Amino acid sequence: MEIGGHMSLQPTRPSLLSRVRDPTDHAAWAEFESRYRELILRYGRRCGLGLADAEDVGQMVMMRLLRVLPRFRYDPARGRFHDYLYRVTRSAIADLRTCPDSRTRTVVSDELVERLAADTDIRADEVFEQEWRDSHLRLALAAVRETTDAIGIAVFERLMGGATVEQAAAEFGMSVDAVYKAKQRIRDRVQARIAEQIHEEEADG
Repeated sequence: MEIGGHMSLQPTRPSLLSRVRDPTDHAAWAEFESRYRELILRYGRRCGLGLADAEDVGQMVMMRLLRVLPRFRYDPARGRFHDYLYRVTRSAIADLRTCPDSRTRTVVSDELVERLAADTDIRADEVFEQEWRDSHLRLALAAVRETTDAIGIAVFERLMGGATVEQAAAEFGMSVDAVYKAKQRIRDRVQARIAEQIHEEEADG
C-alpha cells in the first residue's frame, strides 16, 4: 500500500510531539514509545544487529529523546521528523558498535542530539523509509481493526498477503463484488488513518 500522500486533515488533538514536551504527560511518552520503538528495533535488526543489541539501540534512542524532546522544536523546512529519528538511531547504532561499555555509550550530550535535528543533509535511508512505512501501516491496521468487522479485516489482510480477489471470495464464501467492496472500504479507512498519523507526526502544535 502506498504511503506518503497527505489528506487535508486538521488534528483533533495536540500533536504527539507537542504532548511529549510535558514531562507530566506520561501517556504521551508511552504512546511515543509504542509508536517508534518497534520501528527502531526492526531497523536495527535489518542493519545486522542481534536482538539484544537492537533492543539496546531502542533503549538508547528513547533515553536520548526523553532528554531533548521537552525542548525540541520541529521545523518542517529542515526535513521530516522521521529523518531526525533516523539520524538519532544511526548515531546510537554507531555508538553501540564502537563502545563496548553500555554505561558509557548512553552518555551523549544533549547538544549532539539536538545538532542531529539540524543536519538536513542526512535523510532516512531506503531501509528506514520502508520500516517507517510498514510501521504506519501496522498502526493504522490496528486502529481500524478496533472499529471494523472481523471478516472485512480478514479479507483485506488476505489480499495484502497475495491472494487474488477470486481466491479470497472462495475462501470466505463471498461474491467477488463483495470482496472488492470490502477491500475498498478497509483500504480507504486505513489510508485515512495513515494520513492522520503522518499529519500528527509532522505537526508541532
